[in-house]
Amino acid sequence: MNDFLQRLRERKLVQWAVAYVAAGFALLQGLDIVAQRFGWPELIERGLIVVLAVGFFVTLVLAWYHGERGAQRATGTELLILALLLAIGGGLLWRVAQRAPEASPATVTASQTSTAPLPSSSPAPAAVPEKSIAVLPFENLSDDKANAYFAEGMQDEILTRLAGIADLKVISRTSTKRYASRPDNLRTVGTELGAAHIVEGSVQKSGDAVRVNVQLIDARSDTHVWAQTYDRDLKNVFAVESEVAQQIADVLKAKMSPQETKALSQAPTENPEAYDHYLRAEVQLYRAFETNEFVDYAAADSEFQKAIALDPGFALAYARRGYNQLSLHWTTRRLSTSELAQLKTWIDRALALAPELPVAHAALGFYNYWGLRHYAEATTEFEHTIRLAPNNTDALAGIAYVDRRLGHWAEALVSLQRVIEISPRSNIEIDELGTTLLILRRYAEADAQFMRARAISVDDTNGQDFLLRSRLFGFGDVAGARKAFDPLPLWRIAYHNLLAGDLFNLVNPRVYPDLFERKFDAALKQWESAPQDSEEERLTQRVARVAIQVIAGRRESVQSECAALAPLLTAQAQQQPDSLSLLQQTSWVMVCLGRNAEAIAAARRATEVFPLANDKYFGIYQLEGLAEIDAHAGAPDEAIKLLGQMLAIPAGQSVSVERLKRDPLWDPLRKDPRFQKLIADAEAAQEKGRAP
Repeated sequence: MNDFLQRLRERKLVQWAVAYVAAGFALLQGLDIVAQRFGWPELIERGLIVVLAVGFFVTLVLAWYHGERGAQRATGTELLILALLLAIGGGLLWRVAQRAPEASPATVTASQTSTAPLPSSSPAPAAVPEKSIAVLPFENLSDDKANAYFAEGMQDEILTRLAGIADLKVISRTSTKRYASRPDNLRTVGTELGAAHIVEGSVQKSGDAVRVNVQLIDARSDTHVWAQTYDRDLKNVFAVESEVAQQIADVLKAKMSPQETKALSQAPTENPEAYDHYLRAEVQLYRAFETNEFVDYAAADSEFQKAIALDPGFALAYARRGYNQLSLHWTTRRLSTSELAQLKTWIDRALALAPELPVAHAALGFYNYWGLRHYAEATTEFEHTIRLAPNNTDALAGIAYVDRRLGHWAEALVSLQRVIEISPRSNIEIDELGTTLLILRRYAEADAQFMRARAISVDDTNGQDFLLRSRLFGFGDVAGARKAFDPLPLWRIAYHNLLAGDLFNLVNPRVYPDLFERKFDAALKQWESAPQDSEEERLTQRVARVAIQVIAGRRESVQSECAALAPLLTAQAQQQPDSLSLLQQTSWVMVCLGRNAEAIAAARRATEVFPLANDKYFGIYQLEGLAEIDAHAGAPDEAIKLLGQMLAIPAGQSVSVERLKRDPLWDPLRKDPRFQKLIADAEAAQEKGRAP
């Protein structure tokens, strides 16, 4: 051994190795800069690293045989040691070279656990276009921190103007809002967003004076491309957004049509006070998107109203006010026919003032979709919006959502993937992709998307609901479902009443794992902590507790409660005969009282109010609700028939083999041979890959 060490010293292998590593490191640094500038694929860079690593071993061999004393003969022991070193090193290099990149969530197989830890980030795009850009939140440098809305609004308007240029890929606000104004790791940010260029900015507002600093950075090399400072008073601040967008487009050599150039140069209003209220309204509107709280929608509407009062020709404010109310209608509180008609006049006014305003056409699209469920008309408006503003993610997503309602599942998946390219860090669209996969019973893929969304936003309530469905109904994984609700989300009783239909919404996602595990007393205990701030919440709590007792086989214990609820529900149903939640609640109370015909009639009425034929996505809840009531109201033939129908179509969020096998909801059918055969046939179809 001493002789071997002496030979190493004689040949100066350490010096050779250090010199090679130093030269290789310098070469890699240079190659990295070149690769970033020319957009080389990762495979080339990995190949060069492998070549350099192999060269390291070759260098050591040469150093051994051609050391300071010249060529020398090696002993058999030395040759054996060298062979082992080369074999081990070569094996490691082969594994590095052949190792495939991590599978994206969409390729996760069903054999993988559904309780995997949260990923640290979403998968990076495969290629980053040269003319791609992300506008990060602008920093508020004003002494008055309440002026943060102004900086946020400036960033949003610059982004919106850039989004109207077809030659650019512009990352959506829902993705960029998650980053700091001046992040330290711009390369990482660019990779995560799929953007070659980053816009950073700051706004300082003092009285009527505004200073805006903007800089364009190449995220691949972290080098500044362009920067400008604008000093304006409030009366002339509108022009800054146009100037910034135009100069960025020029630097990136974006081709622009005459129509795009005209749209870029137009100011939304000439009234600075009206514009100020508009920016405040937008901040409130984005907050409402996250909370689904009526108070936030109301605050936004108030600011839009003030902006319009100050400038009756403010088309953008009219359009966004209409969209604000439509979002309220869809997510929080149903508007009356007259209220819908009123908001339609605002959208019409916006289009009369600015016939080619993209957000006005998008608002009209959502009026047809959310307000009237006129899907063809909605799609027409969304497509018109995209022609005017190719990066408008609202319209792109709207097309996907309409496709789902029509049962065009493959088209919806393609559209959602397109949206995510522009909005790669938006948990909302990623959740919607996961939900679509869930409906198609592609549970492992859906689970991966929901987890990807949670890595972006832990407080992702809608995603949590559907992740819980995926794990309970797709895998029968109660432990994984409970992890989906860590931390526990809000109850959102009004939201689940809008969905109605199936027991999952009535009992509430927070409670359903206990019911699924037959921990009925724990489920009842949970409802004791539910909010009771409104009559709707109090009524839902009472009926949910009744339904839990019915599932537990304890109808007798709640007869007096059901008798008290029946006339109350009947009276409310007379005032709101098409309320899905009241129809659902009535059906369960009637089951409790043994008034089976009335129970089935109420549940069937819900399927008529919202038929599956008109809505392949939402109508399934009402159809499932009817099957549930049939099962508990002495109509097993109809229940099994409906379950067979739902197993044969995309309805994985509601009906699955695991749920039918384990959920106590279906206990009344458990011993029926036809029910058992239904499950066996569905399992066989799954094994053969024929499940929808």
